[in-house]
Amino acid sequence: MPRDSKQIQVTLPDGTSRMVPVGCTAAEALSGSGGAASREVLAVKLNGVLTDLSTVLTGDASLAPITFESPEGQDVYRHSSTHIMAQAVKEVFPTAQLAIGPAIEEGFYYDFAFERPFTPEDLDKIEARAHEIIKADRPFKRMEMSRQDAIRFFRQRGESYKVDILEHIEDQTASLYSQGEFVDLCRGPHVPSTGRVTALKLLSGAGAYWRGDERNPMLQRIYGTSFPTQAALDAHLAKLEEIKRRDHRKLGKELDLITMQDEIGPGLVLWHPKGALIRLLIENFWREQHLQQGYELVYSPHIARLDLWRTSGHLDYYRENMFVPMKVEASEYQLKPMNCPFHIMIYKSHLRSYRDLPIRYGELGTVYRYERTGVLHGLLRVRGFTQDDAHLFCRPDQIEAEVGRVLDFTFFVLRTFGFSEFELYLSTRPEKAVGSTERWAQATSALEAALKGRGVSYRIDPGEGVFYGPKVDIKIKDVLGRAWQCSTVQVDFNNPERFELAYIGEDGKPHQPIMIHRALMGSIERFFGILLEHYAGAFPTWLAPVQAKALCITEKQRNYAETVVGQLKAAGCRAEADLRNEKIGFKIREAEKAKIPYMLVIGDREVEQGTVAVRGRSGANLGSMAVPAVIDLIRADLPQTMSAR
Repeated sequence: MPRDSKQIQVTLPDGTSRMVPVGCTAAEALSGSGGAASREVLAVKLNGVLTDLSTVLTGDASLAPITFESPEGQDVYRHSSTHIMAQAVKEVFPTAQLAIGPAIEEGFYYDFAFERPFTPEDLDKIEARAHEIIKADRPFKRMEMSRQDAIRFFRQRGESYKVDILEHIEDQTASLYSQGEFVDLCRGPHVPSTGRVTALKLLSGAGAYWRGDERNPMLQRIYGTSFPTQAALDAHLAKLEEIKRRDHRKLGKELDLITMQDEIGPGLVLWHPKGALIRLLIENFWREQHLQQGYELVYSPHIARLDLWRTSGHLDYYRENMFVPMKVEASEYQLKPMNCPFHIMIYKSHLRSYRDLPIRYGELGTVYRYERTGVLHGLLRVRGFTQDDAHLFCRPDQIEAEVGRVLDFTFFVLRTFGFSEFELYLSTRPEKAVGSTERWAQATSALEAALKGRGVSYRIDPGEGVFYGPKVDIKIKDVLGRAWQCSTVQVDFNNPERFELAYIGEDGKPHQPIMIHRALMGSIERFFGILLEHYAGAFPTWLAPVQAKALCITEKQRNYAETVVGQLKAAGCRAEADLRNEKIGFKIREAEKAKIPYMLVIGDREVEQGTVAVRGRSGANLGSMAVPAVIDLIRADLPQTMSAR
């Protein structure tokens, strides 16, 4: 039977197909009855391309509905939300100019050129107007025009930043979206109408430079978020409050661990005694475990001749992240942004045999990178930091085994610090890459085999390898479910070639080794910040700077309290005594605020019995104990994997 020329066939994700009229919209095709698609459907994938539900179908097509449950659906939903917010800003503050407004993870923002920062009262007014726009349920309508017409359109409206965007794109056609009288430059897609956005909340304002360049004008940024239900929004806002409570910058100051001071410079960290002690515990664990794993520890200087970075390629690929070189006598020197060239030079200092490989060099090496002020963020983005760095030099046939060892080591270290959920990504050859396709294939295959050999799930990240080789990235999830990029394993063909590295093979001829870059924690600073937020400052006892504090009820117990602390210290425990002439309730509250794991309350009865009344930092009464039992309690927190290895 011949097919009706006025009908087209659409195929759905489950493989079923149906006939629909030519010229119907994607929404109508999905509904199957000429009506609108379900309200849960926000957009559609038409032949694999994300587009609006209002898109008209002119030929056979595959259709996949997009809902908020997918990352793409969340992006469409929140990008539509930022347009609603932008319209609200223009209606409340007509002189504000539009810049850019993308969706971001769990929210959105929009940048505006305005004569002053937006106040909390301003945000309340804007949010109220946004809710009115949502209630009005205005349809999002797409239109296209030539780039020159779009430039004229926005110039007439006084939107100079939109004009700047258009003048820097190559496409000769521009797409715009309207909702009522409001029109914005946008690729889309969007939800069908403003009423699809159910729960919207504006969160905060901030300053942001146009195009992220401090030489450009400062704009006013408004952050917000949106969800399909009020309950989901409320849960998210509660999570944000918890994140705020755990902010490492706030906790670092409250617990007297770290500070960052303007007099020293942005992005540079001062480690106070208690913070430095935690750092020392982390570093000591790192060193001990690396020695057990067959690494050799090395140290390298903080500066080197500029030519070293020319040889390594950093001047070609990384210069914008390097500080300005300094002149020393007749030579230029560079603060190191990486440790790898130094480890390469240590390798190169001797003739190596195939029997010597693999060689594993590890260093807690402090590096310095020029990060723009606007992207600095506490310990998570700094200008001076210490990498838990290591470089492995091996034969090509050793790649899989070495990567496997690194993965096992990484999981052990991360689990020891309390992380048990991981996301792994295998990044493959990018468009611009060095080395033969055969080498890339061999290295990628070795990385994949190491992952499969451990039975871990991972995702392929196509084209996201570094220019010198493929890599495996490991993200950890904290107690709030946030993913953090920490660990990385990277195979490098480039530097061994640049530095002319070699080993003498079994055939008596020189061969080029493979270099593996790896970091387990990423950097001490960033890892410390993540730990601080993960534990909300209440570090496990083995990492706590003070593990127990003796609190005497009156001055009469002073001598006994000092004796208890002395016994604890002699056993290797970190203990202090609060001998102040204060009420015991005040002392307990102070110790809880300092997040000390164990409080040892001492009164006349404890002195008489030779015990202490043990209280946990959560308020739990653990009963009366002799000092040896307290020592056992503290030691019991030492991770079993540490003592077992």
